[in-house]
Amino acid sequence: MEAETKKHFYNHGSSDADPDEQDGCHWCQIRSFATHEKLPISIVNRIDGEVLNPDFRFIDHSVIGDGVPVADSAFRVGCDCEDDEECMYSSCQCLDEMAAGSDEELDDGAVNKPRRKRFAYHSRGAKAGLLRTRILEHSRDAIYECHDGCSCSPDCPNRVVERGRTVPLQIFRTKDRGWGVRCPVPLRKGQFVDRYLGEIITNAEADRRRKASSRAQRKDVYLFALDKFSDPKSIDPLLKGAPMEVDGEFMSGPTRFINHSCDPNMRIFARVGDHADKHIHDLALFAIRDIPPNEELTFDYVDGAEDLDNDAHDPAKMKGMTPCLCGSENCRGWLW
Repeated sequence: MEAETKKHFYNHGSSDADPDEQDGCHWCQIRSFATHEKLPISIVNRIDGEVLNPDFRFIDHSVIGDGVPVADSAFRVGCDCEDDEECMYSSCQCLDEMAAGSDEELDDGAVNKPRRKRFAYHSRGAKAGLLRTRILEHSRDAIYECHDGCSCSPDCPNRVVERGRTVPLQIFRTKDRGWGVRCPVPLRKGQFVDRYLGEIITNAEADRRRKASSRAQRKDVYLFALDKFSDPKSIDPLLKGAPMEVDGEFMSGPTRFINHSCDPNMRIFARVGDHADKHIHDLALFAIRDIPPNEELTFDYVDGAEDLDNDAHDPAKMKGMTPCLCGSENCRGWLW
């Protein structure tokens, strides 16, 4: 690890540096991000001499792979709200499919009667920008946001994931589970942390990569199906077929190195911007409790899987299952 950092800091940027070598350098990739100065990604290993896989490349947005259909511009739409207040309380088209709110979201300051807020996020006060409790703890519904195709302002409170990561992250070497991720600043319950990025590929390509992998189950650690809206009865041809998948093994952001836990401190939510691209929705990670600085960040790789506990007691199925190493008190014992 020390040798790798020395090679970067002493050689890269010099006139005789090899451009190809710089393109493959993780530190150069990270430093090229527009957010690097204020929200750096760092890499630390104080355990052993391991370095990140040299074939891995850091990216700050997902890459559309071959054969992945993208919605035609004619089908793209954003809200035509005249201001952010209209987005919050009126008929914002982005929120047409958002589940109804609850009494905790009523605005008692309305002139005539309480108005029900439609955003998934708190919009004012100390909790501004945090995901509402009813969604964070009690819902698996998707989050719908305004986006760059909308008429509302860039400061619209309904653009949390849209605005991107707002905290620094550190990739670090753990004692017994390879690489992990932590945040050097405190995170609040309901706070957006970052998206899971990667190459968006077809289901057929994902299956091909699984078969080509020396350990198919290990490949599943990096593959996430974008199946939140998949429906064979859908009138949208992009949602009728097999879902797209995100492969973060060889190109991704820092969240690719986040470890699993059966008692996690984050959860993944499907996030939709332009409704025409629901088949390639974002995978957004939010803190589900307050997280102190430098606590390892984790999420449940199989969140919502109902058959896992039954499989873990079936000897025939246990032979092919992957053991869990999270070490939490309520560890299920197996990943899948």
